[in-house]
Amino acid sequence: MNAKILVIDDEEALCEILKYNLEKAGYDVDCAYSAEEALEKDLTVYQLMIVDIMMETLSGYDFAKRVRSNPETEPIPIMFCSALNGVDDTVMGLNIGADDYITKPFEIGVVLARVQAVLRRSNPANNLRHIAATAAASDKPTSDIISFKGLSIDCNEKIGTLDGEELNLTRTEYDILLFFLTHRNRIYSREELIEKIWDSKVIITIRTIDTNIARLRKKIGEYGNNIVTRLGFGYGFKEKI
Repeated sequence: MNAKILVIDDEEALCEILKYNLEKAGYDVDCAYSAEEALEKDLTVYQLMIVDIMMETLSGYDFAKRVRSNPETEPIPIMFCSALNGVDDTVMGLNIGADDYITKPFEIGVVLARVQAVLRRSNPANNLRHIAATAAASDKPTSDIISFKGLSIDCNEKIGTLDGEELNLTRTEYDILLFFLTHRNRIYSREELIEKIWDSKVIITIRTIDTNIARLRKKIGEYGNNIVTRLGFGYGFKEKI
């Protein structure tokens, strides 16, 4: 089945351009010309949403917050597509929980490549293959449940738990925690974390990494201390602290 994508933008011409090119690439595409119109749809049927930020009444940021606050839609990848091209705008979008951020005007080839990358990362089969590969590389058994004491990740359900209670993790926080639990006892530079957790085509700043790790530390309680910082080097997850 082809991936189903929802394009949300108040510029109808831009929606049509994206729809034409995405469908030409083999995707099933719907358009909404406002965030309000999008919210009237059954969002759970989509595998990706491409969202403008500067829309009347309800902004793309507000729309993304609503999507992320609903357990049924929280896992759906969001790609912001905006004329806002400042670093702070990009950081805000990614911190809200977007999986990618592209700026207008754009090259359609770049958009298609990033769409493919986001969908590839969100594909459960690809995630499980990645987990199996990293577990094998570290001589650890492959499992759909990855745990460290009272901290666990369920790779099938895509949730993290702390002492049996589900954690309210964003997609990025989930990916960071999954990486740390499968790559323990080594310090990774920020550049390595960008390469291994985010797609290379996504614009990520040091501030984005630091912010997401700081938020994750707070959410995982006492195990936040296991995520250590080595000044001048980077971050790592230590089993013993």
